[in-house]
Amino acid sequence: MNSKFVRFSVRNRILFLVDWAIIAISYLAIMLMIKDLGGVVQFYSENLLLVLLTAVVFTGTYYFGRVYRTMWTYAGFNDYLRISFLSAFFFLFVILIGYIFRNSFTIYLKHVLVVLVIISAFTLLSRMALRAYARVCNVGIGGKNHDGTKVLIIGAGSAGRMLIREIETNKKLDYQIVGVIDDDKAKRNLIINGCRVLGDTKDIKNIVDSYGVKQIIFAIPSASSQRRKEILSICSDTGCHVKVLPDIGELVHNVAALKQVKRIQIEDLLGRETVKLDNEGISECISGKVILVTGGGGSIGSELCRQIMKYSPKKLVILDIYENNAYDIQMELNANYPNNKPDVVIASVRDAKRLAEVFSKYKPYMVFHAAAHKHVPLMEDNPGEAIKNNVFGTYNAARCADKAGVSKFILISTDKAVNPTNVMGATKRLCEMIIQSMQTVSKTEFAAVRFGNVLGSNGSVIPLFKRQIENGGPITLTHKEITRFFMTIPEAAQLVLQAANYAKGGEIFVLDMGEPVKIYDLAVNMIKLSGLKPDEDIEIKVTGLRPGEKLYEELLMNEEGLTNTAHEKIFIGKPVFEDISIIESDLKKLSAAVENGDQDLIKNTVAEVVPTYKRKKNDKERTIA
Repeated sequence: MNSKFVRFSVRNRILFLVDWAIIAISYLAIMLMIKDLGGVVQFYSENLLLVLLTAVVFTGTYYFGRVYRTMWTYAGFNDYLRISFLSAFFFLFVILIGYIFRNSFTIYLKHVLVVLVIISAFTLLSRMALRAYARVCNVGIGGKNHDGTKVLIIGAGSAGRMLIREIETNKKLDYQIVGVIDDDKAKRNLIINGCRVLGDTKDIKNIVDSYGVKQIIFAIPSASSQRRKEILSICSDTGCHVKVLPDIGELVHNVAALKQVKRIQIEDLLGRETVKLDNEGISECISGKVILVTGGGGSIGSELCRQIMKYSPKKLVILDIYENNAYDIQMELNANYPNNKPDVVIASVRDAKRLAEVFSKYKPYMVFHAAAHKHVPLMEDNPGEAIKNNVFGTYNAARCADKAGVSKFILISTDKAVNPTNVMGATKRLCEMIIQSMQTVSKTEFAAVRFGNVLGSNGSVIPLFKRQIENGGPITLTHKEITRFFMTIPEAAQLVLQAANYAKGGEIFVLDMGEPVKIYDLAVNMIKLSGLKPDEDIEIKVTGLRPGEKLYEELLMNEEGLTNTAHEKIFIGKPVFEDISIIESDLKKLSAAVENGDQDLIKNTVAEVVPTYKRKKNDKERTIA
């Protein structure tokens, strides 16, 4: 038996046979009520066709209504509603048959009606009994063992109910739900899947203390980023382990709800809204075209590669000097896009000849230049390397793009390029000057995208703080009042693609980074998210500002001005440098200084060619911008 009709589980095949039995028994029961045994035998001999027709129509209705494909052990309201509607349809259909063939059958129509009611009721009850039996077998008579970890659920909506059902029915989960929190006053004291709504978000701290809650699960995937931040901040202050249910689109199936729960991340406390993109416009720039990403194995570069692949480029070329990172992103994209695998080129942007070979071979339509040295303290101690990689690497890539006829060249810049007080920031400002001056002599559209720190990047404090917490502390902080702008890596990469779509040449796009974040508050929150107490379990040690470090960063130079774009999170600073001959003269000075090797000479030369670079006379002097 391999027809489609029997392609359902063994348990539902049994239900199929049960339904036939219910139909036969229902007719038998009603006949025994109105006839003697001999009359029953006579009835079946005269009305066998009606009984068989009833069974065929009934089971056929359920089959095409997908009743026999439903996993009744996990059935919900919609499943029972569907079976009720199908029973009603069957009810009317059989009445119609009985009326049309009333002269052919010896049973009265009113008796048929009673039989149909019995059949519908008992088939529905059989499904409910199956679900109840599965629940008893799964959690034991008397319910689940409630000696596990005490959990508080935030959210009494559909996601919260789904989560409660999963916890209560899965005997492998060692959880005891103490209750639910929801800000809807109409739900106060209601029972949700056996759990009472204890209060709203203002009551979280008291409920945690009163009930001895050890873990909180946030189950409001539809909440706005700001509201999510507010609630999770309250949860993180309780000292409980906090987990979150992801966006509703990420939930694969109700049964897998708890598997989707993840530890709360520091990103959840930033309140960053989901980026809205002009996907059609971005697709026009990328789809069917060759795209080159320098530094493609780095934090931003690799995320750019992930986002670019979503728009089906003709070929993605990942260029990086560090083969391990390049290999990792290559393997990831090969697995996700087996029919459009990227090419990986191991090369340094310092090597102009090698770079020219790559551009000549691939002839990219668009280049995202993310290759750079970014660590401020390391570049202070190695200024020559910062110039070789950042400045001359950008110049080499820009020249190659011009000669290869690249349509767009997008430089990944940084807020540290604004009024820089360190070598790294000054080199990135010089990179911006290079691409703005190149715009005046090239048909390629050159633009830069400037933003602050990204969470989790190689240069971010987040990985450092995580390691320090794992090692038992202390967390080292350079200043208690230091602030930085933060956004997530995917958000930054998506906005870079959107800015690239807007680029016409010469712009410096400035991304809206939101409100600056105090690094001290970031450290405190990370300690709390680990279930520990700041300055008790983990010490926060202030070490003093490092050479070239600012208390706060800026995103725009005073002379640049700011204009809006079609995207609310992207702004444009007007071009302020356009003389390529001056740049090339300055590059010769820098080359000579780097060749000399004297660090003071190098930094003085950088200060000469980047007017906004404010170098302190003593590099050990702490900078407060």
